[in-house]
Amino acid sequence: MKILATDMDRTLLPNGIWEGDGNAITLFNELTEKHGVLVVYVTGRNLNLSEKAIDEYGVRHPDVLIGDVGTSIRKYADGEWTFDEGWIAHVRQASPRWDASAIKSAVDGIDGLREQEPEHLNPFKQSYYADHSRKDEILEAVDERVKGRFDEVIVYSFDSQDGKGLLDFLPDSATKQTALEYVADEYRCEKQNVVFCGDSGNDIFPLTAGFCGVLVRNADDQLVKSVKKAMEANDKLRVYFAKGGFMGLSGYYASGVIEGAFHYGILD
Repeated sequence: MKILATDMDRTLLPNGIWEGDGNAITLFNELTEKHGVLVVYVTGRNLNLSEKAIDEYGVRHPDVLIGDVGTSIRKYADGEWTFDEGWIAHVRQASPRWDASAIKSAVDGIDGLREQEPEHLNPFKQSYYADHSRKDEILEAVDERVKGRFDEVIVYSFDSQDGKGLLDFLPDSATKQTALEYVADEYRCEKQNVVFCGDSGNDIFPLTAGFCGVLVRNADDQLVKSVKKAMEANDKLRVYFAKGGFMGLSGYYASGVIEGAFHYGILD
C-alpha cells in the first residue's frame, strides 16, 4: 500500500497567485488511477466545500477525505461518503479535556480575533480570523488564556490570497498529522510509503512528522523556513522542495505534487 496525501487549496488546487499548468490536474487524476495509490485529501475544507472544489477544478474524488483541518475523516467509494465514527471516538478518548465552548469563552474579547462562520466550526474545531498585522500580540494573549488547559493545539496560518490570519483550536489528537497517522495505521502503511504535500502554515505538523514531505514550489516562505529549521534539528526528516522542470511542469500546485510523488517513487 502506498498513500499520496495532499492539502487542497494552493497545493493541489491552482487557486493562488501563481499560474498553474493547465494539464496538471488531469495528469494527477490519470497517474494516481494508473498507479493504484491510495489518494487522501488533507484539508481545512469541510465536506461541502471539498465537493465544491472537486467539481470546480475537476480533481478526482479521494479515497479518503481528512477534512476540517483533521477533525473529520470520510471514505469515498461507489459514489458515496462514509463518515469514520471510529475517529471521533478516538479523539474523545485521547483528548478528554477538549472543550470548544470553553475555548470560545476563554478567547472572547481578544482584539483582532473574529470567530469564523458556523460552517467552518464543529465540535472539534473552534476557528477564527485574525488580524495578521497583530499576530504576535494575538498569539500571546491566546497562550495566556488557553495554552495547555484543554488538550488543544493552536494552529496559526496565513491566507496569502485573502490577506487573513487564520487561527484554529483543535484537540491535540485531531490534527492533519494525527488524522493521517490514523489513516496510515488503518491501511497498514509505513510512514516511508506515505507522501504528504503542503503549502502553508497548518501543514507544518504532517510535513515534519516523519512522512515523506513535499513542499510545492509556491509554498509560503514562512513554511519553507519552518520546515528547513525542523530539518536542521532532525536530520532524519525527509522533505522534498519542488522546483519545477520535471516532465515539463512548473512545480506549482498539482505539478509540485506530481513531482514530489515521483521523487519518492509513489508514482513510478
